[in-house]
Amino acid sequence: MSVRRLDPNQPASFAFTAENVEWAKQQIAKYPEGKQASAVIPLLWRAQEQHDGWLPEPAIRYVADMLGMEYIRAIEVATFYTMFNLSPVGEHYVQLCGTTPCWLRGADELKEVCRKHIGPEGTVSADGKFSWLEVECLGACVNAPMVQINADFFEDLDAASFERVLADLRSGKEVKPGPQNERHASEPAGGLTSLTNVGQETGTGGGN
Repeated sequence: MSVRRLDPNQPASFAFTAENVEWAKQQIAKYPEGKQASAVIPLLWRAQEQHDGWLPEPAIRYVADMLGMEYIRAIEVATFYTMFNLSPVGEHYVQLCGTTPCWLRGADELKEVCRKHIGPEGTVSADGKFSWLEVECLGACVNAPMVQINADFFEDLDAASFERVLADLRSGKEVKPGPQNERHASEPAGGLTSLTNVGQETGTGGGN
């Protein structure tokens, strides 16, 4: 695992919105007295969501204070889990799966699209719209290659369809997550090969 460090450029302060303070109190209340630190991951995640998709050091300290934790303990959590972005990300944060199934199905072509339309890995595009990072398996191997953009999966991609998704996002158009070909969900790419007769009755063996 590569070393993960806090970004050298940090905001002066951080505080939850009033709405997020109430949400955080509800999360903390789920744990018994003395175990409030167990809420550190959801609170850090909410802090990241509030702060444009990345987690600054003042937010980590803010959450630690809210939970009565030593700062170093909260920093250990933030730097260990790759779900926490320690540097600024684009409005549309692209996580590109490079694990074997996606690589075999064309992930390298998707990386070239990212380099062409976004820039080097780990940097934010000049317009602030995108950043990208190669990650490990995102759990949609049957629909490889695929990327996650913010909270949505885009699957069954090739260079052309991926470029189209990025262009639509950049121009503010609505995009449809999921398979980007004719596939429905995770069904076979060539169509159903079994149970194709809707309503067909099947026996259980034996009988008349």
